[in-house]
Amino acid sequence: MAIQDIYPTALRLLGRPVLVVGAGPVAARRTKGLLDAGARVTVVAPVACPALAELATAGLLNWEPRPYRPTDVDGVWFVQTATGDAAVDAQVSADAEAQRIWCVNASDHEASAAWTPAVAVVDDVKIAVNAGGDPRRAMALRDAVATALDTGDLPLRRHRVAGTGATAGSVALVGGGPGDTGLITVRGRRLLGQADVVVADRLGPRELLAELAPDVRVIEVGKTPGHHPVPQSEINRILVEEAVQGHRVVRLKGGDPYVLGRGGEEAEFCRQHGVEVEVVPGVTSAISVPAAAGIPVTHRGLAKGFSVVTGHEELSEVPARADHTVILLMGVGQLRDSAASLARAGLPQGTPVGIVENGYLPNQRVTIGTLGTIADQAEAAGVANPAVIVIGDVVRVSPFAPSHFKTADYSTTSPNAPRTTKTRVLTP
Repeated sequence: MAIQDIYPTALRLLGRPVLVVGAGPVAARRTKGLLDAGARVTVVAPVACPALAELATAGLLNWEPRPYRPTDVDGVWFVQTATGDAAVDAQVSADAEAQRIWCVNASDHEASAAWTPAVAVVDDVKIAVNAGGDPRRAMALRDAVATALDTGDLPLRRHRVAGTGATAGSVALVGGGPGDTGLITVRGRRLLGQADVVVADRLGPRELLAELAPDVRVIEVGKTPGHHPVPQSEINRILVEEAVQGHRVVRLKGGDPYVLGRGGEEAEFCRQHGVEVEVVPGVTSAISVPAAAGIPVTHRGLAKGFSVVTGHEELSEVPARADHTVILLMGVGQLRDSAASLARAGLPQGTPVGIVENGYLPNQRVTIGTLGTIADQAEAAGVANPAVIVIGDVVRVSPFAPSHFKTADYSTTSPNAPRTTKTRVLTP
């Protein structure tokens, strides 16, 4: 049988009688798939393997513990034979053929009237692959396609309403990570590929928006420090309004929705209005962006904990010690006030400070100084948001940190080229 002889289709076997002849491991796998499809399965075999016997004991199928009879094919819609005996399988296949019943012959794929494909299910999509009777090849191709669907590399978006009640929309709050397209989660990427509407921040993996289908609407709601053209109340309203219209909405946010991203407010508003909402965690910039500059937020012997804040007002509540890392998000505009607040709280002026702009992006820049100098350095260098500021001894670990912390100049002369020396600076 050539592959050109195959007419791919899908059988709807819900409630229909199906015959399986044989009860070994192959028959058990095929039977499980038939049961999943809702078929009424009868198994004919003198002995059943444990997996199939358990299904019979549970009342999920009818097992006839005896040899096959030609009359067993009477009245069934589909036959699967997998006895391990080529002669018996051939007889079952011939009896089914005589009654014009489709039969899969596990012993001889060339003589089989039907083939069982390698199958995978991703959401409500079922993938079936035939590969010229080569099951291992079919499974490899199936796995590759399923992985591409899982990761969002292939489109999963619906284009047809499935039936009554299928118009209910939903909202997914997706954390897109710090901006690099490879740092969004697999789940987030998949949901983005299924979206009808994307409500997007100005941060996060913006390049993925260019990969959306032309009819996917992108609603821009990005904010900058001190400038919120679309207020949070309006964002909440947009999410609910689009979902109520039956759309699959993705709220694409930078970092993590629940780390200073107001995701909790959006989720609560959706639930209050009866809209299904899913929260997909993201790689928060508070941890990932320092890592892009080789700065761990904790490090044995240097820091055991860290605090994440958005402005200098909260700094009076965090430990003012160089061994407790302080991370400022979107804090460039308040950097001078923040440094002064920490100094007043007792943090030494020589405490290392690192600023990472545009983490993981091609224009990433790292500036390193001390609590006493960093504001002047940032102003002179034109440091701007988006940026993450790290304050504490962990900055010493960065390969971008200068080896001469005892000098008056604490800035990196080549911000995008890490130092090559192995010198470890123990004191400022």
